[in-house]
Parts: sequence; C-alpha cells; structure tokens
Amino acid sequence: MKRYESKLLTMLIVILLAFPMSLFAQSSDTQTIKGHFYRDGEAISVQIADGQIVKIQRLREGADESRVPEVYIAPGLVEVQINGYMGVDFSGEDLTLEGVRKATRELWKAGVTTYLPTLISQSHERLKNNFTVLGKALNDPEIGATIAGFHLEGPYMSPVKGFRGAHLKKYIRKPDWEEFMQYQEAARGGIKLVAIAPEIEGAIPFIRKSVESGVEVTLAHHNGSAEEIKAAADAGASMSNHLGNGCANMINRHHNPLWPQLADDRLTPSIIADGYHLTQEEVQTFYKVKGPDNMILVSDALDLAGLPPGEYERDGRILELTENVVKFPDQNVLAGAASPISKCVANMLEFTGCSLKDAIKMASTNPARHFDLENIGEISQGKRADLILFTMENGEMVIHKTIVAGEVVYSRD
Repeated sequence: MKRYESKLLTMLIVILLAFPMSLFAQSSDTQTIKGHFYRDGEAISVQIADGQIVKIQRLREGADESRVPEVYIAPGLVEVQINGYMGVDFSGEDLTLEGVRKATRELWKAGVTTYLPTLISQSHERLKNNFTVLGKALNDPEIGATIAGFHLEGPYMSPVKGFRGAHLKKYIRKPDWEEFMQYQEAARGGIKLVAIAPEIEGAIPFIRKSVESGVEVTLAHHNGSAEEIKAAADAGASMSNHLGNGCANMINRHHNPLWPQLADDRLTPSIIADGYHLTQEEVQTFYKVKGPDNMILVSDALDLAGLPPGEYERDGRILELTENVVKFPDQNVLAGAASPISKCVANMLEFTGCSLKDAIKMASTNPARHFDLENIGEISQGKRADLILFTMENGEMVIHKTIVAGEVVYSRD
C-alpha cells in the first residue's frame, strides 16, 4: 500500500511540475499589439496566439491609452492583381521561386499580407512554365501563407489595339478550355481568377465552365456590348478588371463597355486608384455608383514598380517608368502601375472623402470575401492574424509593421 501511495505521490509531483511549464509555453507564444482601430480610431489591443486573433480589447482612457502607440491597426492588404514587383516579373522568362520570395518580401513592406500573382498574355509554354514555378510557392514555408492563388489576365481578350492595352497581339487568342486546364494543373489548382473579353468567340461557354470549376471570372480588356456583358454576368462573371482601363482612348459616348458594367450590380469592379490610371472624378463616380461594399482596389503594378525611373525593355518593347506610372509610348497607353496598393488606399481617402474603414474594406475585406478567403480580411476573434500597423503621413500610408499568421514579417524599426 505504501509503495502504491509513493508511486501516486511521485506521479502527482511530475504532473504538477509539468502543468505550469505547459502554461508558460502557451503564454510565450502569445503576443499583444496595441494601436488605434482602423474602423473608429479608438485604442485597442489585439492578442495573438498560434497565428490567430484570440482576443480584441478596447482600452480605457487614461493609463492604458497613454501607452498606446500612435499607429492604426488594420487587416493586411489583399492584392488580387499584381504582375510583379521590384524587378521580379511573374510573366518573365527567368521567373524562379526565389524571385517570388523576393517580390513577396518587398510586398510585405507595402502592407500586403495576401496576394494573387498575376500572369498576363504570353506564349503557351511560358504560361505553363511560370505557373509551375508559382505552384511551388503555394506550399513554400516562407511565403505560402501570403499567396492565396493566381490571376490569369489574358490571353483570352480583345486583339483590338487600345482595348488590349500593353498586351502583345501575337499572344492574344480565343479561350481554350483544355489549354486553361493545363495551366490549372501546372499551378496545382491555384488559379482563382481568370480574365476574359466577353465578346470574343467561345467566351460565354468558357465563363460557365470556369465558374462551375470554382474559378472566378473577371471581364477585362474588352469592347463588349451591353448585351454581351449581360450574357457574361448571366454565365457567372462577377468582376470587372481595372474598370476604366484596358479600354481604347476613343469610344462612343453612349455605347461603350463602361456603362453596362457600372449598371450591373452583379459585377464588382476593381480599380487602380494610383492617380494616373483614372482621374479623380472617375474614381469618385465609380465609388458613388458601386459604393464601398462592392469595389476592390488593385495596384496592377508591374515588375518595374520600385525600380529607378527610366526606360526599360520588355519583350522587345521600350517601356517608360516614371515615379508614378509605367507608360507604353508606342501605343500611347499606360502599361501598368508603379505604385503598390497602399498608394491606392491613401488616394481613395483623398479622392472620395471616404472613411479609413471603407478604404481598408476595399483593399482587404472585399477581396477576401469575394474569393471566399474566410480567415482573413477582418480583425475579429478566430481570424488569422494578418495585420498591419501604419500611420497616415502627408497623404501617404506608411507601414510600420506587417504580421502574417502571427509572425512579424516586416518591421520598419
């Protein structure tokens, strides 16, 4: 009996000794950040454990608030159209996994915690090869949590000069489901968004198949009529890519692709609010028509974004990079953006007078919801801890810290 009691006592001691240590291990993985809630400016603390938000607390005025840093806390930005960054071209012939890592690290500095690397019109082999590289990034231990899938913008778009923008005509072709399935296989099923011109042959059946397979469809670089745009929405198209761009300079004032897309509530437009792709008045009008719940901000940044201004050659063509935008002088069109999505957030505040809450909604909550990314895009208990800490300085969004799945991936300090 005494031997049994001795063994029981020993077991109890071991359990008691182990129990506090397990508590300590749990608390050591817990971090708390403080700042001002982007929705209302009030002081809050956000507690993070195991990569998730476990508690959000309003801080009382007085002693607690005096220790709150003068930064906003918001969900990380979700970028669904970006062609490259800091010299890394997702459609380039030399794309590597390390290149994708480099671009992702740089995007963290701009507050992007989730994005869809975007491939534009290219040869069949180039698209297959690059989707193969990108597919590997989905499970990469460093950047996999940031890459939610991929966006294929082209080659299924209008071949007409102006509407095709800076896309090379030699790569434009009719939609081909078997070809697309090859891209999807190379991408390990990661293609989440495909762009298409609704007026080209085979577009409507392709849209139906895409939606049935779980891929969102966006209308882009097209000259669709009201009837063709309605047919595309009837088939399941749900977005309008960079509305107001990918459009010829000269269009009919009544019959053009803009009005039908603005009029159809089923189509959520993405817009490039960098101050150059659209005028301030266009942004204001789109915002008034669609509202903050049915718009998505994108950068459409090229690989040249972040590089020194000057002339660069891409695919045998000369592109002009300014401090604010990339131009294609040969066709007198814009080739893409040179600013990250954080610039668009700041401009929405200036152009429309919207609240910070609504600007962040269009750059984070809305795209997350649109692509059923249910664990991000909001600050609430149980969501993944994808957060940014930032200040607004001289009309610019200055990122101080970026957190992905509870891990600090960028700190300005």
